[in-house]
Amino acid sequence: MIIGRYYDGIEIQRDEKIIHVRFLLPHRVISTCRVDGGLRDDLESLYNHQACEPTGHHHESHKAMTSDPAGYRRLICERHTLPPEKSATLGTAANMNNAAIVSEKFRDLEVVAVCTGGVETNAGRIGDPASIYEKEGKFEKLNSGEIENHGTINTMVFINHELTQGAMVRVVMTATEAKTAALQELVVPSRYSDGLATGTGTDQIGVASKLGTGVPLSGAGKHTKLGELIGRAVLQAIKKTLSLQNKLTPESRCFTLAVLERFGLSMDSMSAGITTCLSEKEAELFCKNFNAINSDPPTVAAVAAIIHLRDKIKWRILPESCMPEILGSYGAQIAAAVSGKYNRISYYRTLLAEERMDTGNEAFTGFIFKSFALGFKEKWSKD
Repeated sequence: MIIGRYYDGIEIQRDEKIIHVRFLLPHRVISTCRVDGGLRDDLESLYNHQACEPTGHHHESHKAMTSDPAGYRRLICERHTLPPEKSATLGTAANMNNAAIVSEKFRDLEVVAVCTGGVETNAGRIGDPASIYEKEGKFEKLNSGEIENHGTINTMVFINHELTQGAMVRVVMTATEAKTAALQELVVPSRYSDGLATGTGTDQIGVASKLGTGVPLSGAGKHTKLGELIGRAVLQAIKKTLSLQNKLTPESRCFTLAVLERFGLSMDSMSAGITTCLSEKEAELFCKNFNAINSDPPTVAAVAAIIHLRDKIKWRILPESCMPEILGSYGAQIAAAVSGKYNRISYYRTLLAEERMDTGNEAFTGFIFKSFALGFKEKWSKD
Protein backbone atom coordinates (compact mmCIF):
# COMPACT_ATOMS: atom_id res chain seq x y z
CA MET A 1 0.00 0.00 0.00
CA ILE A 2 1.37 3.41 -0.96
CA ILE A 3 1.32 5.70 2.07
CA GLY A 4 3.13 8.68 0.60
CA ARG A 5 4.95 10.27 -2.34
CA TYR A 6 7.33 13.16 -1.78
CA TYR A 7 9.16 15.69 -3.99
CA ASP A 8 8.54 13.48 -7.06
CA GLY A 9 11.54 11.45 -5.93
CA ILE A 10 10.40 8.78 -3.47
CA GLU A 11 7.41 6.49 -3.00
CA ILE A 12 6.76 5.10 0.48
CA GLN A 13 4.91 1.79 0.76
CA ARG A 14 3.81 -0.27 3.73
CA ASP A 15 3.11 -3.95 3.19
CA GLU A 16 2.71 -6.53 5.96
CA LYS A 17 5.74 -6.02 8.25
CA ILE A 18 7.77 -3.65 6.08
CA ILE A 19 8.02 -0.03 5.04
CA HIS A 20 10.00 0.26 1.85
CA VAL A 21 10.91 3.44 0.02
CA ARG A 22 11.45 3.18 -3.73
CA PHE A 23 13.59 5.80 -5.41
CA LEU A 24 11.77 7.22 -8.42
CA LEU A 25 14.97 9.05 -9.34
CA PRO A 26 18.63 8.28 -8.49
CA HIS A 27 19.65 8.95 -4.86
CA ARG A 28 22.89 8.89 -2.89
CA VAL A 29 22.52 6.70 0.20
CA ILE A 30 24.45 6.24 3.40
CA SER A 31 23.26 3.49 5.73
CA THR A 32 24.13 1.20 8.59
CA CYS A 33 23.02 -1.81 6.54
CA ARG A 34 25.29 -4.73 7.53
CA VAL A 35 25.49 -5.94 3.93
CA ASP A 36 26.95 -3.44 1.45
CA GLY A 37 26.18 -0.56 3.81
CA GLY A 38 28.07 2.72 3.91
CA LEU A 39 27.92 5.21 1.04
CA ARG A 40 26.27 4.15 -2.24
CA ASP A 41 25.03 5.89 -5.39
CA ASP A 42 23.51 2.83 -7.05
CA LEU A 43 20.66 1.78 -4.73
CA GLU A 44 17.01 1.63 -5.75
CA SER A 45 15.34 1.30 -2.36
CA LEU A 46 15.73 1.64 1.39
CA TYR A 47 13.49 -0.33 3.74
CA ASN A 48 12.69 -0.96 7.40
CA HIS A 49 11.43 -4.42 8.35
CA GLN A 50 9.87 -5.84 11.52
CA ALA A 51 11.74 -9.08 12.21
CA CYS A 52 9.98 -10.18 15.42
CA GLU A 53 7.69 -9.10 18.23
CA PRO A 54 9.12 -6.56 20.70
CA THR A 55 9.29 -8.92 23.70
CA GLY A 56 10.09 -12.60 24.20
CA HIS A 57 10.14 -13.53 20.52
CA HIS A 58 13.09 -15.02 18.66
CA HIS A 59 11.78 -15.44 15.14
CA GLU A 60 14.03 -16.97 12.48
CA SER A 61 14.23 -13.69 10.56
CA HIS A 62 15.42 -11.93 13.71
CA LYS A 63 18.19 -14.48 14.23
CA ALA A 64 19.19 -14.14 10.58
CA MET A 65 19.68 -10.38 10.97
CA THR A 66 22.93 -11.08 12.84
CA SER A 67 23.86 -14.63 11.80
CA ASP A 68 23.19 -14.28 8.06
CA PRO A 69 22.48 -10.64 7.15
CA ALA A 70 22.89 -11.27 3.41
CA GLY A 71 20.38 -14.12 3.55
CA TYR A 72 18.04 -11.99 5.63
CA ARG A 73 18.15 -9.20 3.06
CA ARG A 74 17.60 -11.63 0.20
CA LEU A 75 14.62 -13.25 1.96
CA ILE A 76 12.89 -9.93 2.64
CA CYS A 77 13.61 -8.47 -0.78
CA GLU A 78 12.34 -11.53 -2.65
CA ARG A 79 9.14 -11.48 -0.61
CA HIS A 80 8.50 -7.86 -1.54
CA THR A 81 9.91 -7.84 -5.10
CA LEU A 82 12.84 -5.61 -4.21
CA PRO A 83 16.31 -6.07 -5.74
CA PRO A 84 18.56 -7.39 -2.92
CA GLU A 85 21.81 -5.98 -4.27
CA LYS A 86 20.15 -2.59 -4.82
CA SER A 87 18.45 -2.29 -1.41
CA ALA A 88 19.62 -1.19 2.03
CA THR A 89 18.14 -2.89 5.09
CA LEU A 90 17.09 -1.64 8.52
CA GLY A 91 15.68 -4.24 10.93
CA THR A 92 13.64 -3.85 14.10
CA ALA A 93 11.00 -5.34 16.38
CA ALA A 94 8.81 -2.23 16.15
CA ASN A 95 5.38 -2.35 14.53
CA MET A 96 5.41 -0.76 11.07
CA ASN A 97 1.88 0.54 11.68
CA ASN A 98 3.39 2.77 14.37
CA ALA A 99 5.83 4.44 11.99
CA ALA A 100 5.81 8.22 11.86
CA ILE A 101 6.39 10.29 8.73
CA VAL A 102 7.22 13.99 8.99
CA SER A 103 8.04 16.39 6.17
CA GLU A 104 9.71 19.78 6.69
CA LYS A 105 10.19 22.36 3.92
CA PHE A 106 11.96 25.67 3.33
CA ARG A 107 12.04 27.31 -0.10
CA ASP A 108 13.28 24.61 -2.48
CA LEU A 109 14.42 22.22 0.28
CA GLU A 110 12.37 19.31 1.60
CA VAL A 111 13.35 16.74 4.23
CA VAL A 112 11.25 13.66 4.96
CA ALA A 113 11.85 11.58 8.10
CA VAL A 114 10.38 8.09 8.45
CA CYS A 115 10.95 6.65 11.91
CA THR A 116 10.02 3.63 14.00
CA GLY A 117 11.05 3.13 17.59
CA GLY A 118 10.77 1.19 20.81
CA VAL A 119 12.69 1.91 24.01
CA GLU A 120 11.08 -0.19 26.73
CA THR A 121 13.79 -2.86 27.02
CA ASN A 122 16.87 -1.69 25.11
CA ALA A 123 17.32 2.04 25.74
CA GLY A 124 20.84 2.85 26.89
CA ARG A 125 23.21 5.69 27.62
CA ILE A 126 26.41 6.00 25.64
CA GLY A 127 29.22 4.37 27.60
CA ASP A 128 26.97 1.88 29.43
CA PRO A 129 28.57 -1.57 30.02
CA ALA A 130 28.58 -3.65 26.84
CA SER A 131 27.20 -7.18 26.58
CA ILE A 132 29.05 -8.54 23.54
CA TYR A 133 32.55 -8.47 22.02
CA GLU A 134 33.16 -8.98 18.29
CA LYS A 135 36.27 -10.66 16.94
CA GLU A 136 36.87 -12.10 13.48
CA GLY A 137 33.17 -12.01 12.61
CA LYS A 138 31.98 -13.75 15.77
CA PHE A 139 30.18 -12.27 18.76
CA GLU A 140 31.10 -13.30 22.29
CA LYS A 141 28.77 -12.71 25.25
CA LEU A 142 30.48 -10.80 28.03
CA ASN A 143 28.07 -11.83 30.77
CA SER A 144 25.92 -14.83 31.65
CA GLY A 145 22.59 -13.01 31.53
CA GLU A 146 20.17 -13.16 28.62
CA ILE A 147 20.69 -10.38 26.09
CA GLU A 148 17.33 -8.64 25.51
CA ASN A 149 18.05 -6.33 22.60
CA HIS A 150 14.52 -5.91 21.28
CA GLY A 151 13.97 -2.18 21.15
CA THR A 152 15.38 -0.10 18.32
CA ILE A 153 15.03 3.39 16.90
CA ASN A 154 15.29 3.26 13.13
CA THR A 155 15.54 6.51 11.21
CA MET A 156 15.22 7.05 7.48
CA VAL A 157 15.87 10.54 6.13
CA PHE A 158 15.18 11.64 2.54
CA ILE A 159 16.35 14.93 1.07
CA ASN A 160 15.27 16.39 -2.28
CA HIS A 161 18.69 17.84 -3.07
CA GLU A 162 22.07 16.29 -3.78
CA LEU A 163 24.61 16.37 -0.94
CA THR A 164 28.35 15.93 -0.95
CA GLN A 165 29.68 12.76 0.62
CA GLY A 166 30.85 14.69 3.67
CA ALA A 167 27.45 16.31 4.07
CA MET A 168 25.84 12.86 3.99
CA VAL A 169 27.90 11.90 7.04
CA ARG A 170 26.93 15.18 8.67
CA VAL A 171 23.23 14.30 8.21
CA VAL A 172 23.82 11.14 10.26
CA MET A 173 25.28 13.28 13.06
CA THR A 174 22.44 15.80 12.93
CA ALA A 175 19.74 13.14 12.90
CA THR A 176 21.42 11.35 15.80
CA GLU A 177 21.41 14.55 17.85
CA ALA A 178 17.70 14.93 17.10
CA LYS A 179 17.06 11.37 18.31
CA THR A 180 18.90 12.00 21.56
CA ALA A 181 17.02 15.28 22.05
CA ALA A 182 13.71 13.42 21.68
CA LEU A 183 14.75 10.89 24.34
CA GLN A 184 15.91 13.71 26.61
CA GLU A 185 12.58 15.52 26.32
CA LEU A 186 10.73 12.31 27.17
CA VAL A 187 13.11 11.54 30.09
CA VAL A 188 13.72 8.01 28.78
CA PRO A 189 15.90 6.04 31.23
CA SER A 190 18.74 3.72 30.33
CA ARG A 191 17.93 0.06 30.98
CA TYR A 192 21.60 -0.65 31.71
CA SER A 193 22.56 2.13 34.13
CA ASP A 194 20.99 4.89 36.21
CA GLY A 195 21.54 7.49 33.46
CA LEU A 196 19.20 8.94 30.89
CA ALA A 197 19.14 7.15 27.53
CA THR A 198 20.84 8.59 24.46
CA GLY A 199 19.58 5.86 22.12
CA THR A 200 19.22 2.08 22.06
CA GLY A 201 21.90 -0.55 21.54
CA THR A 202 20.64 -1.46 18.07
CA ASP A 203 19.71 1.87 16.45
CA GLN A 204 20.05 2.07 12.68
CA ILE A 205 19.86 4.83 10.09
CA GLY A 206 19.58 5.35 6.37
CA VAL A 207 19.91 8.71 4.61
CA ALA A 208 19.13 9.35 0.93
CA SER A 209 19.66 12.53 -1.08
CA LYS A 210 18.37 13.06 -4.59
CA LEU A 211 21.11 13.23 -7.23
CA GLY A 212 21.41 15.62 -10.18
CA THR A 213 19.87 18.69 -8.56
CA GLY A 214 22.62 21.22 -9.19
CA VAL A 215 25.58 22.10 -7.00
CA PRO A 216 25.62 19.57 -4.12
CA LEU A 217 24.93 20.97 -0.68
CA SER A 218 28.01 20.76 1.53
CA GLY A 219 26.47 21.57 4.92
CA ALA A 220 23.92 19.76 7.08
CA GLY A 221 24.87 20.90 10.58
CA LYS A 222 22.80 22.92 13.03
CA HIS A 223 23.79 26.28 11.52
CA THR A 224 22.37 25.38 8.10
CA LYS A 225 18.70 25.48 7.17
CA LEU A 226 19.01 21.91 5.94
CA GLY A 227 20.30 20.87 9.37
CA GLU A 228 17.39 22.63 11.04
CA LEU A 229 14.88 20.82 8.82
CA ILE A 230 16.54 17.46 9.52
CA GLY A 231 16.53 18.12 13.25
CA ARG A 232 12.89 19.20 13.34
CA ALA A 233 11.67 16.35 11.14
CA VAL A 234 13.55 13.60 13.00
CA LEU A 235 12.72 14.99 16.46
CA GLN A 236 9.01 15.11 15.66
CA ALA A 237 8.97 11.71 13.96
CA ILE A 238 10.74 9.93 16.80
CA LYS A 239 8.52 11.47 19.47
CA LYS A 240 5.45 10.54 17.42
CA THR A 241 6.50 6.92 16.82
CA LEU A 242 7.39 6.44 20.51
CA SER A 243 3.96 7.76 21.47
CA LEU A 244 2.38 5.14 19.19
CA GLN A 245 4.69 2.21 20.01
CA ASN A 246 5.32 2.74 23.73
CA LYS A 247 2.66 5.35 24.64
CA LEU A 248 5.49 7.70 25.58
CA THR A 249 4.13 11.25 25.58
CA PRO A 250 4.92 14.36 27.64
CA GLU A 251 1.75 13.67 29.62
CA SER A 252 2.71 10.06 30.32
CA ARG A 253 6.04 11.22 31.77
CA CYS A 254 4.47 13.60 34.31
CA PHE A 255 4.69 11.05 37.13
CA THR A 256 7.14 10.82 40.00
CA LEU A 257 7.75 7.15 39.22
CA ALA A 258 8.54 8.02 35.60
CA VAL A 259 11.49 10.19 36.64
CA LEU A 260 12.59 7.68 39.30
CA GLU A 261 12.43 4.51 37.18
CA ARG A 262 16.02 5.00 36.03
CA PHE A 263 17.03 3.95 39.56
CA GLY A 264 15.27 0.61 39.16
CA LEU A 265 12.18 1.59 41.15
CA SER A 266 8.69 0.20 40.67
CA MET A 267 5.41 1.20 42.27
CA ASP A 268 5.86 -1.54 44.87
CA SER A 269 9.47 -0.71 45.76
CA MET A 270 8.77 3.02 45.89
CA SER A 271 5.72 2.50 48.11
CA ALA A 272 7.67 0.14 50.36
CA GLY A 273 10.53 2.62 50.71
CA ILE A 274 8.22 5.45 51.72
CA THR A 275 5.87 3.49 53.98
CA THR A 276 8.73 2.15 56.13
CA CYS A 277 9.06 5.75 57.35
CA LEU A 278 5.33 6.01 58.21
CA SER A 279 3.08 4.63 60.90
CA GLU A 280 0.88 1.68 60.00
CA LYS A 281 -2.18 3.90 59.59
CA GLU A 282 -0.28 6.49 57.54
CA ALA A 283 1.25 3.78 55.37
CA GLU A 284 -2.15 2.29 54.59
CA LEU A 285 -3.51 5.70 53.59
CA PHE A 286 -0.45 6.47 51.46
CA CYS A 287 -0.73 3.21 49.51
CA LYS A 288 -4.41 3.80 48.81
CA ASN A 289 -3.57 7.23 47.38
CA PHE A 290 -0.27 6.45 45.69
CA ASN A 291 -1.52 7.27 42.19
CA ALA A 292 -2.79 10.72 43.18
CA ILE A 293 0.50 11.61 44.87
CA ASN A 294 2.55 10.07 42.07
CA SER A 295 0.84 12.29 39.47
CA ASP A 296 0.88 15.57 41.44
CA PRO A 297 2.74 18.09 39.21
CA PRO A 298 4.55 20.08 41.97
CA THR A 299 5.72 16.79 43.50
CA VAL A 300 6.94 15.54 40.12
CA ALA A 301 8.76 18.85 39.64
CA ALA A 302 10.44 18.65 43.05
CA VAL A 303 11.62 15.08 42.48
CA ALA A 304 12.83 15.89 38.95
CA ALA A 305 14.77 18.86 40.36
CA ILE A 306 16.59 16.89 43.05
CA ILE A 307 17.49 14.15 40.54
CA HIS A 308 18.91 16.75 38.16
CA LEU A 309 20.97 18.27 40.95
CA ARG A 310 22.20 14.82 41.97
CA ASP A 311 23.38 14.37 38.38
CA LYS A 312 25.18 17.73 38.56
CA ILE A 313 27.01 16.53 41.65
CA LYS A 314 27.95 13.20 40.02
CA TRP A 315 29.16 15.05 36.92
CA ARG A 316 31.26 17.27 39.25
CA ILE A 317 29.57 20.45 38.11
CA LEU A 318 28.44 21.01 41.70
CA PRO A 319 30.87 20.15 44.54
CA GLU A 320 30.10 17.25 46.83
CA SER A 321 30.91 19.51 49.77
CA CYS A 322 27.64 21.37 49.09
CA MET A 323 25.54 18.19 49.08
CA PRO A 324 23.90 18.77 52.51
CA GLU A 325 22.69 22.24 51.52
CA ILE A 326 21.60 21.19 48.02
CA LEU A 327 19.87 17.91 48.76
CA GLY A 328 18.51 19.15 52.08
CA SER A 329 16.89 22.15 50.40
CA TYR A 330 15.37 20.16 47.55
CA GLY A 331 14.30 17.30 49.80
CA ALA A 332 12.41 19.97 51.73
CA GLN A 333 10.77 21.02 48.45
CA ILE A 334 9.54 17.43 48.00
CA ALA A 335 8.15 17.36 51.55
CA ALA A 336 6.43 20.71 51.02
CA ALA A 337 4.96 19.60 47.68
CA VAL A 338 3.51 16.47 49.30
CA SER A 339 2.17 18.26 52.39
CA GLY A 340 1.19 21.49 50.65
CA LYS A 341 2.71 23.40 53.58
CA TYR A 342 5.37 25.54 51.92
CA ASN A 343 5.63 27.66 55.04
CA ARG A 344 7.26 24.59 56.65
CA ILE A 345 10.17 24.34 54.21
CA SER A 346 12.72 25.62 56.73
CA TYR A 347 11.53 23.04 59.27
CA TYR A 348 11.73 20.23 56.69
CA ARG A 349 15.18 21.36 55.63
CA THR A 350 16.45 21.28 59.22
CA LEU A 351 15.14 17.75 59.77
CA LEU A 352 16.40 16.38 56.47
CA ALA A 353 19.86 17.88 57.00
CA GLU A 354 20.37 15.19 59.65
CA GLU A 355 19.74 12.36 57.18
CA ARG A 356 22.44 10.45 55.31
CA MET A 357 23.20 12.02 51.94
CA ASP A 358 24.98 10.29 49.11
CA THR A 359 24.71 10.18 45.31
CA GLY A 360 24.70 6.36 45.37
CA ASN A 361 21.37 4.94 44.25
CA GLU A 362 20.33 3.30 47.52
CA ALA A 363 21.17 6.26 49.76
CA PHE A 364 19.80 8.80 47.29
CA THR A 365 16.44 7.11 46.75
CA GLY A 366 16.24 6.46 50.50
CA PHE A 367 16.59 10.21 51.08
CA ILE A 368 13.77 10.88 48.62
CA PHE A 369 11.57 8.32 50.40
CA LYS A 370 12.17 10.09 53.72
CA SER A 371 11.31 13.43 52.11
CA PHE A 372 8.02 11.98 50.87
CA ALA A 373 7.23 10.50 54.26
CA LEU A 374 8.02 13.74 56.08
CA GLY A 375 5.56 15.63 53.90
CA PHE A 376 2.85 12.99 54.06
CA LYS A 377 2.98 12.84 57.85
CA GLU A 378 2.08 16.53 57.94
CA LYS A 379 -0.39 16.66 55.06
CA TRP A 380 -3.46 16.39 57.27
CA SER A 381 -2.03 17.88 60.47
CA LYS A 382 -3.43 21.13 61.83
CA ASP A 383 -0.10 22.98 61.82
